[in-house]
Amino acid sequence: EHKDYQLLEKNYESLGENLADIRAGEKNIGTIGLTSFMFQQASKPNPIDLLGSMFIIEGIGKRLAGYWGEMIKDQLNLTDNQVSFFTYHGVADENHFHNLEKALNHPKMNIEIAKKIVKTAKATAKLYKMQLEELGNY
Repeated sequence: EHKDYQLLEKNYESLGENLADIRAGEKNIGTIGLTSFMFQQASKPNPIDLLGSMFIIEGIGKRLAGYWGEMIKDQLNLTDNQVSFFTYHGVADENHFHNLEKALNHPKMNIEIAKKIVKTAKATAKLYKMQLEELGNY
């Protein structure tokens, strides 16, 4: 979702932070790896294996984002507009995941495509994890 950054910026500002700081920030090395991989995969003539990336990213949103948002809100005494990035994804990614499941169950799906999707899902999961492990490492 190409406008997620706007939700993050609104949450950041509502925490009393300076928007210029987040806009001037650098990607950590995990984020560089993940975004580079995603763009490389997307540049293929038929990037069907990116369904694996969607499975990981939308799956995290569907299963964890809302829960994380509520926990962060409760533990830090925040308001809804300070965690809306998380809570939005907890709801919206349910629909995204449903559409993904329809694509994965398409009649033209076969074992070769499925293997590519699984490999991309595994790579995405590792890079996603690295992105979190490298928070603060620029």
